[in-house]
Amino acid sequence: MSDSNEPREPDVVDRALHSFDHVLDVIHDKYLRPVLVGGRMVAFGFIILLMALVLVITLLLGLMRLCNVYLFAGHEWITYAIVGSIFLVVGLILWRRRRPINLRK
Repeated sequence: MSDSNEPREPDVVDRALHSFDHVLDVIHDKYLRPVLVGGRMVAFGFIILLMALVLVITLLLGLMRLCNVYLFAGHEWITYAIVGSIFLVVGLILWRRRRPINLRK
């Protein structure tokens, strides 16, 4: 009779399954995890981009409504001039920050 407290040597099946499990862990850690993290970053980036777009559009519409109804009632052209000048200033700032292609690095 063998004693159950006595440590036994793993048999061939245990060693093969342990080796297979180790190989799968290495493959998962080296290849699959970066792909999953990259996919999550892309997905969350799109979600954040869409939420920011909705927020900007909503704020722009709110500004237009505020100006048309409460500030310049009957003079919508003033609202369009204000919003147009805001976009012009933002566009000029972005244009000023651009760099030629050969200097981008």
